[in-house]
Amino acid sequence: MRTRRQVLIALGAGALAAPLASFAQQQTKVWRIGFLSARRRPASLDADYYGVLPRSMRELGYVEGKNLVIDWRFADGDYERLPGLAAELVKLKVDVIVAAGSPATVPAQKATTTIPIVMVTSIDPVAAGLVKSLARPGGNLTGISSLGGDISPKHLEILLTILPRLSRVAVLVNPANPNHAAMLKNVQTAAQKVNVSVLPLEARTPQEIERAFTRMARENIRATIVELDSLFIQQRRQLAELAMKNRISSIATFREYVEDGGLISYGDNQADALRSAVVLVDKILKGARPGDLPVEQSTKFDLVINRKTARAIGITIPESVLFRADRVIE
Repeated sequence: MRTRRQVLIALGAGALAAPLASFAQQQTKVWRIGFLSARRRPASLDADYYGVLPRSMRELGYVEGKNLVIDWRFADGDYERLPGLAAELVKLKVDVIVAAGSPATVPAQKATTTIPIVMVTSIDPVAAGLVKSLARPGGNLTGISSLGGDISPKHLEILLTILPRLSRVAVLVNPANPNHAAMLKNVQTAAQKVNVSVLPLEARTPQEIERAFTRMARENIRATIVELDSLFIQQRRQLAELAMKNRISSIATFREYVEDGGLISYGDNQADALRSAVVLVDKILKGARPGDLPVEQSTKFDLVINRKTARAIGITIPESVLFRADRVIE
């Protein structure tokens, strides 16, 4: 018969073993993150802001090849591929899906109601029906909300600052992007107040981007707004080259456009937004429910100017604008 002392020792050992086993399981768990984007896969993830995902995960203790697998899925600019790619991630039973923008978030949400989804810079997710509210999104979705739709009129304002006699502006949109109708309307409303006419131009492919700029040149358009879109981010170098070739002043939301030769960008800092999204991913992996995590709004906006491009197309950027810039490329 076991003595009272032996029983107490056995019970104590069992109580100690339980948390140790749980800790060991946590240490050996390999987490699987799915990443869904409408863009083409960057030639180098390290050189692209998408590289923030593995770097930030590593800073939080999740290391690829050790306790983390990232399943990247890119639609190469073809929005119709996104539902199938989302289904692939669901089939892989990933622990979390990180969806880049509304075009990727919508098919991800349709593909699963159980796997947590963290959206990155989706525009007005409440109006889009993605979440119930920013404070309590509900369901399996949370993430970062972009104010990009609201800053479209700001793009027009900046163009008018550098081209005060501007009377007509083109707005490049992708009709496959669910946000672009509202963004175009915002620009048209703002333009009407300052007596500027708007020429909407649609592009779903690189070939249609080429045709859009051909029309701008034919109609003597001197300025264009490039709305935020995965295809346009993917084709940013083509956009910058066409704008320069036709001596068109252009502004986009994403700073990578200016780094590749575009004139001006003003919008959310995408790398910063992705870093914030990784914090939400970490909370979910540690047990938080996405529907209880408030949707955060991106608060950092960058104004980036390429002065070299300005000189090449024959315009002068006012000192007042240069002074406000977060970065000026000489």
